[in-house]
Amino acid sequence: MEKRNPMGYKPIFPLLMSMAFPPMISMLIQSLYNIIDSIFVAQLGESALTAVSLIYPLQNLSLAFSCGVGIAMNALIARHLGAHNHQEASFVASQGIVMTLLHSLLFVILGLFFIQPFMTLFTQNPEVIRYGQEYGVIVITLTFSTFIHLAIEKMFQACGNMIIPMIMQMVGAIINIILDPIMIFGYFGFPALGVSGAALATVIGQFSACFLSVYLFSRYNSHIHISFRHFHINWATFKQLYSIAIPSGVMMCLPSVLVSALNGILASVSQTAVAFFGVYYKLQTFVNMPTTGVVQGMRPIMSYNYGANQKDRMDQTLKMATLTIGFILLLGTCLFFIFPSPILQLFNANQDMLTIGTTGLRILSLSFIFSTFAIVMSSVFESLGKGPVSLMITLTRQFVIIIPLSFILLPLIGLNGIWLTFPLSELIATCVAFILYQKVYKHTKTGNENL
Repeated sequence: MEKRNPMGYKPIFPLLMSMAFPPMISMLIQSLYNIIDSIFVAQLGESALTAVSLIYPLQNLSLAFSCGVGIAMNALIARHLGAHNHQEASFVASQGIVMTLLHSLLFVILGLFFIQPFMTLFTQNPEVIRYGQEYGVIVITLTFSTFIHLAIEKMFQACGNMIIPMIMQMVGAIINIILDPIMIFGYFGFPALGVSGAALATVIGQFSACFLSVYLFSRYNSHIHISFRHFHINWATFKQLYSIAIPSGVMMCLPSVLVSALNGILASVSQTAVAFFGVYYKLQTFVNMPTTGVVQGMRPIMSYNYGANQKDRMDQTLKMATLTIGFILLLGTCLFFIFPSPILQLFNANQDMLTIGTTGLRILSLSFIFSTFAIVMSSVFESLGKGPVSLMITLTRQFVIIIPLSFILLPLIGLNGIWLTFPLSELIATCVAFILYQKVYKHTKTGNENL
């Protein structure tokens, strides 16, 4: 007898929390190891830190590719499982794994042949370029382990299992943290490899998570059976996957584009403003981290019940996710609005930064609570396979409004005009999301005919 999936019957709020909490923990650990990695590399000198920072957009690009495909697999697999079509879910998973491997080949080519040309776009410092090559060739060429790991992680999540993905993330991050100082500085008889050691520690952590994910999938997965016997690429399935993967991947790239563009604008006004914005962007991840955990927990529930014709459970999930995310973001708004100076002083802010940042944090904090409905609806549309609709909301939130409005408001009211673009863009995105909710989500039909 088929094992009953809790996404189809368990009360929504405890189900949502049980699926959201593990991703929150894994993202916290992921952020921790990224910070620690930078701390260790910084001890090698400013050139090493600069080189690793310049390679980061390429690492983020690979993450966007892998997560985009993973989110697409998650949505389609969960929908088929909700419709009790395990054979089709397994077929999508097999097609998704092949797509994942094909994408990873792009980064093998990128890592082998394009790291040096990429570095010379930003610097002519030979030491920085050398460090960038040492680090980039390793982490970009061997990124395929992350592609496989994230694909399997999203398959587990599509089946309602959030604990195993958390374990996989934790193992990779902890191994990286342990190996970083050993391989960079040469402890316990290991040679001191410097920047290359940091890259190898990262890759070994990623491969550890990858091998563990393959083992755990073969041992504990009971809903999906991947087979490459008589395999052929199904272009219709690829099209379905890309319809979600491309918008999701683009959305993951947008923050990097936004930060680079705004840094260019801020640098023309004040270097302190650039520093403050960097601090803010680090701070806001700790507010958005639990929000993203709720979103990751919500996606498979929405997709599963979409496939299972359970519109009532979809509506309950939407309501519970909105209330939960709204509460988290309200706390973030209150924290930043009430305590801007103490928060900035954690980063040794000087008087100029306190002057700019106290008002800046208060204005920027409003964007948290204003973003609630847009964040939820963007993820809901991803869950339903409506990637372009989701992309429309995200572009409005993070790109279309902020950059042009910054050019308009900066001459009129100064730096506060740039900070003001964030809550304004969230308000406009909320209006767009509500219109799309009325036009698209409310009239979404459930059922196998949508698969």
